[in-house]
Amino acid sequence: MLRRPSSARTPFGGPLASTQVKISIPGNHLMTPLLGAHDEHLRLIEAAFPGTQVVVRGNEVAVDGDDVGDVVRLLDELVAIVERGAPLDPATLARTIDMVRADESPSEVLTAEVLKAGRGKTVRPKTAGQKRYVDAIRANIITFGLGPAGTGKSWLAVAMAVQALQAKAVDRIILTRPAVEAGERLGFLPGDLMAKVDPYLRPLYDALHDMVGTEGSQRLLERGAVEVAPLAFMRGRTLNASFIILDEAQNTTPEQMKMFLTRIGFGSRVVVTGDTTQVDVPGGRSGLGGLEETLGPIDGLGFVHLDRRDVVRHRIVADIVDAYDRAGASSSARSDRHR
Repeated sequence: MLRRPSSARTPFGGPLASTQVKISIPGNHLMTPLLGAHDEHLRLIEAAFPGTQVVVRGNEVAVDGDDVGDVVRLLDELVAIVERGAPLDPATLARTIDMVRADESPSEVLTAEVLKAGRGKTVRPKTAGQKRYVDAIRANIITFGLGPAGTGKSWLAVAMAVQALQAKAVDRIILTRPAVEAGERLGFLPGDLMAKVDPYLRPLYDALHDMVGTEGSQRLLERGAVEVAPLAFMRGRTLNASFIILDEAQNTTPEQMKMFLTRIGFGSRVVVTGDTTQVDVPGGRSGLGGLEETLGPIDGLGFVHLDRRDVVRHRIVADIVDAYDRAGASSSARSDRHR
């Protein structure tokens, strides 16, 4: 962590003795990843806290202005992140700033490791909500991850499944999804079962390829360590020693959801992902409707709600999600007034 002069109070220990705090970075090797190429990160910090000035001399950083406490805590967190070898880029810095403002601990979130993926890539949660999601999957037999597009629900679920398979905690991964557009009637599509369901399970394939590479995922499929099937094909089975992911669960019917949840056998772990704002199931009767109230008290079962703060795609995606949420709230308010 950062070393401060003894005359300064930390943001955790009460008011600072002065509006200026000087901080020594523990090691010159940390300065480049901390400040970014051509001081890009430094400029982003000053833009995020316009009332605060940050001056760097060697490995000493002087912070002065309105938001000294937040900026000092931010620098503490950033040093912890780079010390633990996690990458720091402008997008990660922006999320770190958001977490500091929300009084969260970015260094605990961004350095948590989920999986060592292919090509030396490490899969980590990128937001506090994603960290809660990963922790819930570890702690529960069944985890429901609910939230808008771009929050990493499916991607992190696949990462956790691959990690469990590599650790031999399960014998296989099962990926399933309701094929709503085909009404679960896939016979008219050309090809074998894999060809028929491929368009519906493509997002899960893409995540699997990210984790183990194209050749690795093909080998897993060929030896049956990864199985893909439409939800309708789960009926009548008992799934033991498996990591099962049901994606796009908002498009199940209540009957399908009950059928799926009662397939779970010994030694299995389940992740159910869904976005309740994008229900396409005919009649609008989603299998996720009212499920938390019904199943919430059951031990070994958890619900994690992700929101716009957990969107890790381009920032415009979070803005789009926000705009739809506001429009939905406004429409609901108008409906209430006209009742």
